[in-house]
Amino acid sequence: MGISNNINTIVREIPETVKLIAVSKTKPKEDILEAYEGGYRIFGENKPQEMMAKHQDLPKDIEWHFIGHLQTNKVKYIAPFVSLIHAVDSMKLLKMINKEALKNDRVIDCLLQFHIADEESKFGLSKEEASVLLTSDEFKELKNVRIVGVMGMATNTDDTNQVSLEFANLKGIYQYLKYEFFSEDASFKEISMGMSGDYPLAIEQGSTIIRVGSSIFGARN
Repeated sequence: MGISNNINTIVREIPETVKLIAVSKTKPKEDILEAYEGGYRIFGENKPQEMMAKHQDLPKDIEWHFIGHLQTNKVKYIAPFVSLIHAVDSMKLLKMINKEALKNDRVIDCLLQFHIADEESKFGLSKEEASVLLTSDEFKELKNVRIVGVMGMATNTDDTNQVSLEFANLKGIYQYLKYEFFSEDASFKEISMGMSGDYPLAIEQGSTIIRVGSSIFGARN
């Protein structure tokens, strides 16, 4: 099974309302090109310099998603071209994205990342922290970022009930934010959750974006 076949298999089995990010991190440009030549255009990376290098060398109609933990001093590498930053977990990062977007005369779409897992190692805001951020004067001054939804990663466990509950929790956070802060904003519509091992559960709980790597490209290099 080739890379394009793997992508097509997943696309056929997920609802049309769900966007698949082909997670190409650590993979060579040849693998992305193989998927591209098979008709796919949406890829996810988690290292800014690697993503910048791939953007420079690959076709310009690729839609690049930054899916990892983003350090403020690395935003400049991806600000000129990134389509969506999945994991904004602080006001400090949001302000830097806004600053770099302004330099590039862009408005950059972002997702707020929430901590929904048991594991302490995962990043993310709480619902309360997000509320403070979104009601702050600092946030109201940011004109070059647009919050379009939420993102979260479930616990790495075989307990599907726990994973489903964590995804349901993120859906609940999304609904709360939509009602409280984004009721008039049609662009706030994304719930990014679900990876190779758990995306069917995520889709059941309302995911609109799944991030799939190993099921497409094979085990990580």
